[in-house]
Amino acid sequence: MFDDPEIKAIVCARGGYGTARLLDGIDLNTFAGSPKWIAGFSDITALHSCILMKIGTAVLHSAMPYTLKDKNDPGLSSLIGVLRGDFPSYEVKPVDLNRKGRGQGIFLGGNLSVLYSLTGTSYQIPTRGAILFLEDVDEYLYHIDRMMLNLKMVGMLEHLNGLVIGGMTDMKDNDIPFGRNAFEIIREAVEPYDFPVCFGFPAGHQDPNLALVLGREVFLEIDQSGCIMEYIKE
Repeated sequence: MFDDPEIKAIVCARGGYGTARLLDGIDLNTFAGSPKWIAGFSDITALHSCILMKIGTAVLHSAMPYTLKDKNDPGLSSLIGVLRGDFPSYEVKPVDLNRKGRGQGIFLGGNLSVLYSLTGTSYQIPTRGAILFLEDVDEYLYHIDRMMLNLKMVGMLEHLNGLVIGGMTDMKDNDIPFGRNAFEIIREAVEPYDFPVCFGFPAGHQDPNLALVLGREVFLEIDQSGCIMEYIKE
């Protein structure tokens, strides 16, 4: 399917675990000459990062058949919209932890656990000047802290132009509580920096899971009325 010129998009069926096992064996030479949309999220972040790093073509963070509930799912309509060439503009309600400001840059990111697992490899995405998107599911709060500290220590947070946090869904805690929720942990990790931060973006392991184009430039504005993110026409 990667090499078949008749196929214009590949929508991954589901996430889970194991995509990283494929990366070193993927041949993208034919794909690079005639790229197509690779759509999915969660563990598909590994494949997205590989394509972005090897050939630099945009990919699509989106709902997948396994996660779609019905034909009226907003995640499905936003996915179809991008496949038809309609790049979205999104408005999100304000969250108390948001940090106001404006930023512009290439939109990158995906699942926090997968991005964390790729740090130090050739598939680690370059975040300097980027707008970074993060989401996750079913993680212990202390591990969210561990992963954010890792991203901080490898330099993936320091030079961002903006941060967008999607669903942090079904987080778990220990018998001795960690003392902060996932949003608070992330906010603390980026406290030394001054870029705008949006929490609660409707994407990730949640409903809705709106489609996001990774590898294209966006404008982000956050104020008291909420967050606006729009793609910049090439």
